[in-house]
Amino acid sequence: MLADRFATAARGLRGTLVAPPDKSISHRAALLAAMSEGEVRIENYLHAADTGATLKAMRALGCAVRREGEELVLRGVGLRGAGKPGAPIDVQNSGTLLRLLPGWLAGQERRRFTLDGDESIRRRPVDRIALPLRAMGAQIECTDQRLPPLTILGAALHGVEYVLPVASAQVKSAVLLAGLLAEGPTSVIEPAPSRDHTERMLLRAGVKVIRDGSQITVSPCSQIEFERVVVPGDPSSAAFWVAAALIVPGSQLTIENVGANWTRNGFVAIARRMGARIEGEIETANAPLSATDPITTLEVTSSELTGTVVASEEIALAIDELPLVALLGCFADGETVVSGAAELRVKETDRVATVVEGLSALGAQIEARPDGFVVSGSGGLRGGTLDSHGDHRLAMLGAIAGLASREGVGVVGMDAARVSYPAFVNDLERLVG
Repeated sequence: MLADRFATAARGLRGTLVAPPDKSISHRAALLAAMSEGEVRIENYLHAADTGATLKAMRALGCAVRREGEELVLRGVGLRGAGKPGAPIDVQNSGTLLRLLPGWLAGQERRRFTLDGDESIRRRPVDRIALPLRAMGAQIECTDQRLPPLTILGAALHGVEYVLPVASAQVKSAVLLAGLLAEGPTSVIEPAPSRDHTERMLLRAGVKVIRDGSQITVSPCSQIEFERVVVPGDPSSAAFWVAAALIVPGSQLTIENVGANWTRNGFVAIARRMGARIEGEIETANAPLSATDPITTLEVTSSELTGTVVASEEIALAIDELPLVALLGCFADGETVVSGAAELRVKETDRVATVVEGLSALGAQIEARPDGFVVSGSGGLRGGTLDSHGDHRLAMLGAIAGLASREGVGVVGMDAARVSYPAFVNDLERLVG
């Protein structure tokens, strides 16, 4: 197994970095722009493999897309105006697109749409969105009742009150988007908070959105309309540099333009509990629902860490960063335990299995559990080779581990990082160069 990128031990990360555009918000901005009337300008859109698949999908549905300088301009087709594509919509490797788009398409009456993707996507379950959309009146077909390809026959929808079995921003968003085209209000009840970018953007587009404790309700509307969206920096991408600065001795790193939405910063809260020295204001938990996402600047200094327990109610707020929690655990004093994270099993890879396998190969004392993992802090990592298995977050995890390891880490499949962070390798070279 030959590595195509080798990250060597760094002496200290110093400098300033601007966080790349937020992937989750970029997806939603393009989708809601396609659903709106008139032109929408998106500033700081993430141009990466995943979000590129969303733009191609919007074009296939009749939306005009063009770039003007640094801005992306989309002319929408309206809530009920999605065109019938001539072929299946290719979501490529984007689980967000796979799960959000059916919410809109479910209300396109008498039109049939099929969503498919790469080999990884065909292992991602879609029964979790099929169930509520069927309850609203849509006809949904999928392989073995749970896997892509996914076919939606749009229909007249009716509102529902849907209780999520597991906190999921993607399922929540699909149901809320379908609710815009349904008869009567639609409510989603969450077992724990999850990222709320869809609700914020719907508010910005003039939709009546009510959050009452764990229940989010939308009312049907005839159209949505907004003119401009500014995408903040991605907390999930910034988290890799936060982790690197914490575990590489002598680091002092400034990360600018980071989204400070409380539903996206569970990792910062967990790291601070472990003793991380991270300066920067994050939105207060359970802050009133706002139409925009706040931003912040993070100042991160290398720190002595202590193990922690990550409870199930924290999982949705840090789901994409849990592999980094495992990495911090390798350098912490004591045990770090993550439970209630079965959702990691159905990401781009089985991230419980691949994170445990990858870090074990680098010398970590880490054990898999059905819904998480346990890390026994050993003060560091030896190094070695980590296979990304085509998972962008695993590829970046390996590179960051290499910076803090004794012998360096070779990453197999480093190019996977382009799915969410095309400039990752360039930023890495600049910070350690």
